[in-house]
Amino acid sequence: MSVNRCLTLFSRLQRHFHHRTACIGAAGGSCHVSAGSGLLRGQHRAGSVVVCSRTVSSDHSPPKAPDTSLFVPVSLKTDLAVDGSVGAELTQQLNKDELLKILNRFYKRKEMQKLASDHGLDARLFHQAFISFRKYALEVTGLPADLHIILSDICCGAGHIDDIYPYFMRHAKQIFPMLDCMDDLRKISDLRVPANWYPEARVIERKVIFHAGPTNSGKTYHAIQRYLAAKSGVYCGPLKLLAHEIFEKSNNAGVPCDLVTGEERTFVNVEGRASDHVACTIEMCSVNTPYEVAVIDEIQMIRDPARGWAWTRALLGLCAEEIHICGEPAAIDFVKELMFTTGEEVEVNTYQRLTPFSILDQAVESLDNLRPGDCIVCFSKNDIYSISRQIEARGLECAVIYGSLPPGTKLSQAKKFNDPDDPCNILVATDAIGMGLNLSIKRIIFNSLVKPSINEKGEKQMETISTSQALQIAGRAGRFSSKFTEGEVTTMYRDDLLVLKEILSHSVDPIQTAGLHPTAEQLEMFAYHLPDATLSNLVDIFVSLSQVDGLYFVCNIDDFKFLADMIQHIPLNLRSRYVFCTAPINKKQTFVCTSFLKFARQFSRDEPLTFDWICRHISWPLAEPKNIKDLVHLEAVHDVLDLYLWLSYRFMDMFPETALVRQIQQELDDIIQQGVRNITRLIRATDKAVPGQATVKSGVAGSSDLISSRGQSGQRGQSGQKGEMMNSSLAGRLVRDGLLTPDLLRQLQREWSKDQKQDDTTRNAHGTEHHHNNNKGKSKKKKK
Repeated sequence: MSVNRCLTLFSRLQRHFHHRTACIGAAGGSCHVSAGSGLLRGQHRAGSVVVCSRTVSSDHSPPKAPDTSLFVPVSLKTDLAVDGSVGAELTQQLNKDELLKILNRFYKRKEMQKLASDHGLDARLFHQAFISFRKYALEVTGLPADLHIILSDICCGAGHIDDIYPYFMRHAKQIFPMLDCMDDLRKISDLRVPANWYPEARVIERKVIFHAGPTNSGKTYHAIQRYLAAKSGVYCGPLKLLAHEIFEKSNNAGVPCDLVTGEERTFVNVEGRASDHVACTIEMCSVNTPYEVAVIDEIQMIRDPARGWAWTRALLGLCAEEIHICGEPAAIDFVKELMFTTGEEVEVNTYQRLTPFSILDQAVESLDNLRPGDCIVCFSKNDIYSISRQIEARGLECAVIYGSLPPGTKLSQAKKFNDPDDPCNILVATDAIGMGLNLSIKRIIFNSLVKPSINEKGEKQMETISTSQALQIAGRAGRFSSKFTEGEVTTMYRDDLLVLKEILSHSVDPIQTAGLHPTAEQLEMFAYHLPDATLSNLVDIFVSLSQVDGLYFVCNIDDFKFLADMIQHIPLNLRSRYVFCTAPINKKQTFVCTSFLKFARQFSRDEPLTFDWICRHISWPLAEPKNIKDLVHLEAVHDVLDLYLWLSYRFMDMFPETALVRQIQQELDDIIQQGVRNITRLIRATDKAVPGQATVKSGVAGSSDLISSRGQSGQRGQSGQKGEMMNSSLAGRLVRDGLLTPDLLRQLQREWSKDQKQDDTTRNAHGTEHHHNNNKGKSKKKKK
């Protein structure tokens, strides 16, 4: 070897060993670290701990252990030679068989596993890191010179197997980059003092007034009166319908007010200047604009598993001199406790219900017993289809309201029901009537007491409605300034009535926690440390590391992750990807999800989504629905146009046709309204199209009485299944008279069916035996 070649190798080797000492110092497991570098690193870590201890709350609980199952290893290329053959030239080629034995011995060393655990590698990560390290050491074309020399020394008996550890840790931190920045990630995901996220609100001496009372008690009215009298104000509501109602009420009162929802911006000023008053959905409220008065409606939704973060943000962050909160008394103590953390006192004004409602002692039991002003509340669209058809089969007209209908259609159906001159005086609705619509209801009839819900873990479950939900719905019976000044509440079925009385006899569970949600800024900081992680994985790691105190919980993020996974393959920057994933879409609607995917793909190509493009996509113009399937599709198309408008206010240059899209959405709303007005005709058309499934889908009873999907707090409620048809008028009379319950009827039907099958089996067996005997007789005759 020439002198120049030796000098070159020596220089490169010196450089690698300098890097090696730094790496060993980071791993914290070797005596070869220089004192200076180790001291500096130790000082840096100590300093960061002190800073962290100043920013957390008084809760001194130990750091939350990460869920390492969420750590996805980064792939490293093994076909690239890092240093060529420097290591081999200085030592010798490595024997792969011998190297494999050495690495496996290292893996089995309990001391190494313990040391790795102390540096963040639990058993799962240690195993994954070792598999990757072993593959790297055996397959890479040219190992780093320092690693090659160490492995060569061990193979020759000149080194100890534990000397591999620093290089193993260096590799582990390359495939699991979060190991090297765990302290930073924990600081970013520390959610224990959310009040400090809003410094502008903290410098204001805010006056907090809580207007507490049940439904129809005038609590929101008093808050809105103060809002209208103020020089500037913001109303924050849970629904577009509520925001629109305050928008119209304010402008009708001579107070210029703008409307801001996720899909709509309406400025009353002809020049487009913002008014001093604004009515908005709560997610859209600004926490930077100063107001004199802010109204936060339905504060009890602060505990909602999906949307609670929006109420927390508004309550802690609104920059208003007066914060008027409206909601259930169950939230009073919690709001006081929350405001104690900001140093703000809470003034409480309590209100009593303006019109009383009473729980009847008798269930309706039959649709023949319906009266004008009745509202049947269901928790499934299939029940709505079934009951509305049976009502009109009795020569009565009914209005229909459920959650997926466009706002315009809901208002149209509410107006139809409220109109005393309209023959439609019965309403069939879901719990969507619980807020946002003014309805003249005399009697609320619960068709079921069980509804599907999503828990904090994102799991769907069937459960009996809570006292809060029951009161919200029951409170719609009887309304101040309507023709029904006293309300009544009952159930469709007799055995449900006792359950309802039990539910309403309890006080509402006090609110104990408020929702939080990771912000785009927090996830961007996470992505800086973990540039190779997907957005869904970033959110998972964030939640697993996040720390909240006893007043808060992290909201469910399953919908966010669902959308993030859907568009992961589409090249988008992190901020745009985050915005797309916060879009409020119904993931159960296939057409909506497909549209979302196409929108993101078109956006990534930097191609604006024009009016012609959207018309081609939804096949505009659309015809009136001929059956329920058509109606459901039109509702999905309306949601797609909502999605376009929602994105247009976040990416104006890419979704530029707002006015035209809003115009065809209004036309589509009219088409849907026409379909809902003829909903029974659509149901009949659906039943004819699928005759074998008509009974199962719509649950239409064959007699004058009805057994629809039941919602009991017991086993029937948990199953939530539809009751079978009563095939005889005798069965109908027995159920109506209370001599036979629907459950017993179903049990009898199952037994009858079982007996029928046994009879058929016996009959078939006798028939086979008879046929066999006949054949034997014939064969004997032939032999003779």
